[in-house]
Amino acid sequence: MSPDDAELKRLRWRCRRGMRELDQLLERWLDLAWRQSPEAERATFLRLLDSEDDRLWRWFLGHEVAPDPELQALVERIRTLPH
Repeated sequence: MSPDDAELKRLRWRCRRGMRELDQLLERWLDLAWRQSPEAERATFLRLLDSEDDRLWRWFLGHEVAPDPELQALVERIRTLPH
């Protein structure tokens, strides 16, 4: 297993939130965007994973806006990824 594969496996585990919809949103971004994302966006994704599930859910549903513009931009990007 390459170091990149090991990191993706670790991140996939962190994407498991116990709420299927959140899991799918986060894992879809991991699958479709992680490898080609710049370091800054990867760091923002890691900060997003540190957020509480209920906050993430409200952000993804559009009920609240993330207090950090970088987090909000990533939330919007994740919301618009193809299914």
